[in-house]
Amino acid sequence: MCPSFTGSGFVDGFVGAIGRTPLIRLHHLSAATGSEILGKAEFMNPGGSVKDRAALALIEDAERSGALRPGGTIVEGTAGNTGIGLALIGNARGYRSLFIVPDNFSHEKTDLLKTLGAEVRRVPPKPYRDPDNFQHIARRTAESIPGGWWANQFDNLANQEGHYRSTGPEIWEQTAGRITAFVTSIGSGGTLAGVSRFLKERNPAVRTVCADPLGAAMWSWFRHGHTDFDDGDSHAEGIGQGRVTKNVAAARVDDAYRIPDPVAVEFAYHLLRDEGLYLGLSSAINVAGAVKLAREHGPGQVIVTLLCDGGARYASKLYDPAWLAEHKLGPRHASGLGFLPDLDATPGAPAA
Repeated sequence: MCPSFTGSGFVDGFVGAIGRTPLIRLHHLSAATGSEILGKAEFMNPGGSVKDRAALALIEDAERSGALRPGGTIVEGTAGNTGIGLALIGNARGYRSLFIVPDNFSHEKTDLLKTLGAEVRRVPPKPYRDPDNFQHIARRTAESIPGGWWANQFDNLANQEGHYRSTGPEIWEQTAGRITAFVTSIGSGGTLAGVSRFLKERNPAVRTVCADPLGAAMWSWFRHGHTDFDDGDSHAEGIGQGRVTKNVAAARVDDAYRIPDPVAVEFAYHLLRDEGLYLGLSSAINVAGAVKLAREHGPGQVIVTLLCDGGARYASKLYDPAWLAEHKLGPRHASGLGFLPDLDATPGAPAA
């Protein structure tokens, strides 16, 4: 038997390592805007993304309610990162995992899910209204498995509650309450909902903003009260919600910005080249939104955004020159911040 040990220099297993990620000051962008642009390093979670937090909150809520029991099977429709978090926590707690993944998402993440021991079923992408949308398939699959539990990250409010209890308080503490704005994109909506609720309770003047890729409906929702605008498409994975999920409905949002892929790619390569941060496209969209807010509202702000996950999960797309050329993308500026004027031209004037 191992001897008992008391100390503060370690955490308790995989779950104990989730959260408490640092804030990284983005030097060049902070200097250019006269504001503090701070990225919360969610790629430093043990599963490699912000979705570790949602996965933990969902599983713990299901365990408390009895919906997920010892030896059960976690089932979810996921583009990758939530599945990775669910699979790793599931491994640590003795659950099987089965994920339904749209087949237009990167193979890096689905291959990783298989490496983690999860069963992965890739399906054709379908809109949410279609009964064969990946989320509906996940629900039916869970119902058909003895001991199956559908995580339902999009409409399970345990998701945003987890961010209300962890991500929001961390940001408030790390900025000593000096935060003036929080910017992030939306996947399920849990992060923006939980963090915005917490920050607004502490200081209603904190500005909360959604950074949305082209083709997603949240910009339309927050600025115009409907989801009807369809203005293009994006290669960003894991974000770009097309409906108002229950988590989205809980968010307290002041404004929304559109961030097109060409602008986001410029930011991704700036972060890699000048800040040493190898990140995915959603992180670049978040940082672009933070800089847009800083340029519109003037210097002296303390703006926090999320660095959602690392770039290795998108190596075959975002960081592949052939893929970029095929999609007419790629950084046009070899160095410096010459791409910032492109950001000023993106939609995002204050909502009426």
